[in-house]
Amino acid sequence: MIFDFFWISNNVLFAYYLLSNLVYLVLLVVAFITNTQHQRRRASMRLERLKSSPLSPPISLLVPAHNEEKTIVASVRSLLALDYPELEVVVVNDGSADATLEELVGSFHLLRTDLLYVPEVPSQPVRGVYMSQSEPRLLVLDKESGGSKADAINAALNAASSPYICVVDADAILERDALLRIMAPVLTDTRPVVAAGGIVRVVNGSHVEAGELREVRLPRKPIEILQVIEYLRAFLIGREGWAQFNMQLIISGAFGIFRRDLVRKVGGYRPTAIGEDLDLVLRLHRHLLEQKAPYHISFIPDPVCWTEAPSDLDSLRRQRSRWQKGLTDVLWVNRDMLFRPRFGRIGWLALPYHWVFEMFAPVIELVGYSTMILAAIFGVLSFEFFVQFLVFGYAFATMISIGSVLQEEITYRRYSDWRDVARLLLFSFLEHFPYRQLQMIWRLEGLWQFLRGDRSWGKMKRVGFATRPARL
Repeated sequence: MIFDFFWISNNVLFAYYLLSNLVYLVLLVVAFITNTQHQRRRASMRLERLKSSPLSPPISLLVPAHNEEKTIVASVRSLLALDYPELEVVVVNDGSADATLEELVGSFHLLRTDLLYVPEVPSQPVRGVYMSQSEPRLLVLDKESGGSKADAINAALNAASSPYICVVDADAILERDALLRIMAPVLTDTRPVVAAGGIVRVVNGSHVEAGELREVRLPRKPIEILQVIEYLRAFLIGREGWAQFNMQLIISGAFGIFRRDLVRKVGGYRPTAIGEDLDLVLRLHRHLLEQKAPYHISFIPDPVCWTEAPSDLDSLRRQRSRWQKGLTDVLWVNRDMLFRPRFGRIGWLALPYHWVFEMFAPVIELVGYSTMILAAIFGVLSFEFFVQFLVFGYAFATMISIGSVLQEEITYRRYSDWRDVARLLLFSFLEHFPYRQLQMIWRLEGLWQFLRGDRSWGKMKRVGFATRPARL
């Protein structure tokens, strides 16, 4: 009986790994073809025309900030310096316990006003509305903490006045032409683009000065380098591939644009959502599919947002546990979309994939590793097959990571130093062992937290941009 269980478990794990890697291989090929096509379009695109065109719609940048005193001023300055014809920046101080509000008041000469604030989308009470004496495009809301990023974005959504909103993390830096590039499909795509996401890259190790990225460098810490590779694979392969089939479920909370009217129509962000970025996009899919409206949710690989990644294991553990907790929450809330004809490919392909290969992945891997080792010990599984399976899975997954690094270098060449590229390729061999096994443990922790009702956001220790030294 137990031998039959081992045999079934091992075959399920083998099929799981094979299918998972085949999906990523397909996404890699699709992303490579799509990226080549995008480069051709980009070569013929004149961003100056978009910048001066009266057809370019205004954008409201929504910046939720909770205890961001180290980066908030540099981040706001960089947003105000973006190349775009008409924009406003709405910063929400979400009950910060540090000097976030004081930093904003002192740096931008803020004055509290009696400007009318109408809470069309529910959020925690706004205590004050501040306008800048030196920068008329800046609006700052001071509100009571709702315990979630989603609640802060809803407050900013109420104050936004533009037809498009762009949610940006307070610890993020956008490249100067990022808005022009991410808005390009809205103006040029024949499909009705209702939302679009840009690529998010790791800023750790790079030289940042006065809120502007001066030089792209690879970080020195191994844990940060592994995250660089992970981000490249997730965005340049995963999201770019899914977007081509209009099955993209996540627009990163660090950088994405949306039609404001649609976001308000679906009720804004769900305040209790931990994974508010996934939750909003999935609810947009649901709403538009139920209305049988034509739409497209795009991914644009070259408008870049640079964000600070965790630089210590404890912060990374909390972040990944939270991500898994948020994924589980959103998938569970929207479980009624599974295998429903009216939700088309979202219900039949995208959601089942995320259930099996994202949410249940750490459980399947833990059970699979355990039963495979026990089967090898008891002689049910030959040692040779055991080794071959591990080598095959490791080599296949590593090839995908190397492919994402090579695609980045061939297409965008962000890392100009050949030593940085060589280190990325070298660390690609470490991403799937032991980094993947650490991720499995952290994601299991996130699942357990969700099951016992822990919905806390958690904290991540930040270094801040200004402390990054220049390379000698």
